[in-house]
Amino acid sequence: MKLYNTIMSYFWLAVATVTFISVTYLCITEGFEKYVSNYVFSIIALATFFVKRWMMKRMGNHTQFMKDQSNNSEA
Repeated sequence: MKLYNTIMSYFWLAVATVTFISVTYLCITEGFEKYVSNYVFSIIALATFFVKRWMMKRMGNHTQFMKDQSNNSEA
């Protein structure tokens, strides 16, 4: 599951990067006011990357806490 979460985390980073580059290209070639609203998709994908990373770290800490609790109750 950790591999899947890591892959999906970097997938969202890739989506944010590709979206940002595409929208920037379209803004330059066809007009800024026409495509500026599409930057929100890049922001959402970047936010998803950071939330995914934060939740993975939080889950790792919680798993370690649960292992520590289990070891303390056995002793």
